[in-house]
Amino acid sequence: MPDKLIKALGYNDQIRVYVVDATNMVKTAQEKHGTWSAATAALGRAMVGTTLLGTTLKGDEKLTVRIDGKGPVGYILVDSNGKGETKGYIKNPQVSLPLNEQGKIDVKGAVGTDGMLTVSKDLNMKRPFVGQVPLISGELGEDFTYYMANSEQVPSAIGLSVLVNPDETVKAAGGFMMQVLPDAEDETIAKVEEAITNLPLMSKLMDEGETPEQILDRLVTDRSARILEAIPVSFKCNCSKERFKDAIIALGKKEIQEMIEEDHGADAMCHFCRTTYQFDEEELNELKEETDMP
Repeated sequence: MPDKLIKALGYNDQIRVYVVDATNMVKTAQEKHGTWSAATAALGRAMVGTTLLGTTLKGDEKLTVRIDGKGPVGYILVDSNGKGETKGYIKNPQVSLPLNEQGKIDVKGAVGTDGMLTVSKDLNMKRPFVGQVPLISGELGEDFTYYMANSEQVPSAIGLSVLVNPDETVKAAGGFMMQVLPDAEDETIAKVEEAITNLPLMSKLMDEGETPEQILDRLVTDRSARILEAIPVSFKCNCSKERFKDAIIALGKKEIQEMIEEDHGADAMCHFCRTTYQFDEEELNELKEETDMP
């Protein structure tokens, strides 16, 4: 089943709700980076959270989330946009830890809590909007929630879930975000809190075959959910050989000449999708002529 994110209003339009099934997106990331269980769960949760934030953007706006808690997985970097296109990178992909006290993957132990969650939004203005909060949990759902409340002043609840098979493959991945709108009543907020408390693990529900629409009905318990839009979600990288050409040109003549003399060419790998672009001596000589850098 293709990945999908739905946007909805609930509780008589007092709550904005996003629900996403990102199983294939996280599967793709796991396969590209060869992640082990703890790293898979950390990267997957970061990608789901960033996708939820990204779908609040408009047009060609985009955002980057960087998470660095000084844990064994190192930093995590995720890009997303308003079209549901997301790509992710984790510095140390081969991290597997003993299960935590709840018998679940120890995402907190993998990510760490001695660091920051940083969101940089490219809103097509002169400067990007940058918001940053300390990591308060390392489980990431709570950290994204804390970011929304403190940096964007939008009271929200964000849940992120990744289910990993014993052979390191991804079984299911998804998440939700519920945002309190300005006219929300205290009674409504209490209903939302109760619904979230009673919600089973999202990845488990998806593994059992539940759709985002069915999970939406679990979150909006008064059956007032009104779906506004459904968009596809995918792992998508916009790298290209042309982009790497520009990066090589920026190195300058001296460094390009060293590549020619020492390696007789160059291989450039995208750290998001692991695609390798090859440049032979002739191409490097052409790029050397294009640069104004010494």
